[in-house]
Amino acid sequence: MTGFIRLIKVLFSFLLFGSGAGVISFLIFPYIKLTVPKDKQISEYANIVRSSWRFFINLIQKLDIVKIHYNNRAKLNNLSGKIVVASHPSFIDIIILISEIPNSVCLAKKDTLKNPLFRNIVKSVYIINDIDLDLLKAESEQLLKQGFNIVIFPTGTRTKPDEKLKLHKGSAVISLHSNAGIVPVKITTDYPFLQKGEPIYNVGKKPVNYFIDIKDEISPAAFSHLPDIKARKEIMEQVKKAIQ
Repeated sequence: MTGFIRLIKVLFSFLLFGSGAGVISFLIFPYIKLTVPKDKQISEYANIVRSSWRFFINLIQKLDIVKIHYNNRAKLNNLSGKIVVASHPSFIDIIILISEIPNSVCLAKKDTLKNPLFRNIVKSVYIINDIDLDLLKAESEQLLKQGFNIVIFPTGTRTKPDEKLKLHKGSAVISLHSNAGIVPVKITTDYPFLQKGEPIYNVGKKPVNYFIDIKDEISPAAFSHLPDIKARKEIMEQVKKAIQ
């Protein structure tokens, strides 16, 4: 595959992705809000996002843009009430994870609301981490107890392979408060693709291999004997070892 043909495929894929996001945000989600009972809306939102993002991931694999390899795909497909904490090397990490994880929402920064195409999606299936801590814990606990999974990138932004990881403790805070297990996921690629600050036209000349390594679950019960601050630190050390 020449670099030019590959670029055309990537641009086409993301044009389709953006168009789909617009349809979901401005047509499908408003329709759901009007026709589906309020207590069932978030599940409908999550299912629609998962299905559409799975279509996108299948498309870019069929176009040989990426190839995705899982060490335990079934585990992702069967998660319920868990906190998924992942490394974040590229733009499509969240799309890959949510396409595989049922009933999933994502912890995200308030800045994600600035994109007009994705604002409705963010408001519907994301938890904004800029809110009051007690409200964040309560909202997260409620979703986890309902069987939703929360996807968190503890670095807060995309990172490069040689970059030292600096992790936020939000996942540990939520885990300890809700008694929900943490499932670390290490995402790596065989060469850089859609990294932070990398232009979309820099797409290489061959398919990018993504390796999705699902690690053993970290149980908050193992740290319940420790003071809260110490427990958070110990949990994040375990997370760091798993995803770095």
